[in-house]
Amino acid sequence: MYKKFKQFCIFFSGWVVLMPLMLVGCATTPPKDISNLCEIFYEKEDWYDAAAEMRDKWGVPIHVPMAMMYQESSFRHDALPPRDYILFGLIPWGRVSSAYGYSQAKTPTWSDYIRETGNSGADRDDFEDAMDFMGWFISKTHTVNGISKWDAYAQYLNYHEGWGGYRKKTYNRKAWLKQVAKRVKDRSLRYASQLKTCEADLQKSWFWKLFD
Repeated sequence: MYKKFKQFCIFFSGWVVLMPLMLVGCATTPPKDISNLCEIFYEKEDWYDAAAEMRDKWGVPIHVPMAMMYQESSFRHDALPPRDYILFGLIPWGRVSSAYGYSQAKTPTWSDYIRETGNSGADRDDFEDAMDFMGWFISKTHTVNGISKWDAYAQYLNYHEGWGGYRKKTYNRKAWLKQVAKRVKDRSLRYASQLKTCEADLQKSWFWKLFD
């Protein structure tokens, strides 16, 4: 009896050690196929739930922030901007900005989001929080600059340049940025088309999927 109990303890303790590592791996690994929105949500169904909640809360279509997030971080939870270098470009000296996480939100803007929404426990490396942040930003861009929540091109320019920068049309001095914004728009349209083919299935509860 003691021998069996000891074996059980060894087995259980092993799972206690491994489970946090498994959970971290599941939570932080980017989707395998980030070119297809259906495949993203099939692999990470909780992401669809977070995206749908964002849509219902902010009135922002799912495909727009998802296309922007693809551009910003490729869905990596710990994405960071490139390093800044000094002394002939040889010595690393911090980062070029304070952007971090799925949405690459900068620290001051993230602080504004927390202050305005009261979501004090939000983390930039949490997908649900990052998606809610992007919904807030896109919704506020609509309020501040009158940009449609469906206009991924202009929304991305606001996201990159800020509301004031967009009004000053700073993007006109950055041809490369306009090209990036066009790619975001094109991807958002592809994502929208893809989502139409699978959203009804994604909306099913896990219970009903058992009988499909």
